[in-house]
Amino acid sequence: MYPKLAKAYPANKLPDLRGEFIRGWDDGRGIDAARALLSIQNGMLEKHRHIVVANDGYDTKDEWELATIFKKTYTQGRGLDATNTGGSLIPSPTLHSRGSIGNTGGSETRPRNIAFNYIVRAA
Repeated sequence: MYPKLAKAYPANKLPDLRGEFIRGWDDGRGIDAARALLSIQNGMLEKHRHIVVANDGYDTKDEWELATIFKKTYTQGRGLDATNTGGSLIPSPTLHSRGSIGNTGGSETRPRNIAFNYIVRAA
């Protein structure tokens, strides 16, 4: 009945899109290059970093690598006492989400999706 539609979907049915995010097919535009119509793309988290900021309880703030927070406060005689040998505890420590998790991930953040023509042409 619709020869161009039948050519695009030779199984004579539209794909099952339940539970899928639709990402408009690039079709040579260059935004999402090398994608084929109806291809599935797995989800991805864009590469990023976090650092750690700690308050030592004495109203002074320093930025430290996560691995040195406890060492620095203990060796200055006013930090955490990890060995229970006489160091003082931080009165009110606070940690904020600025801790390094390294650079992992891809080039963009996206859910799993399917490349699809937003306009189904029938002629």
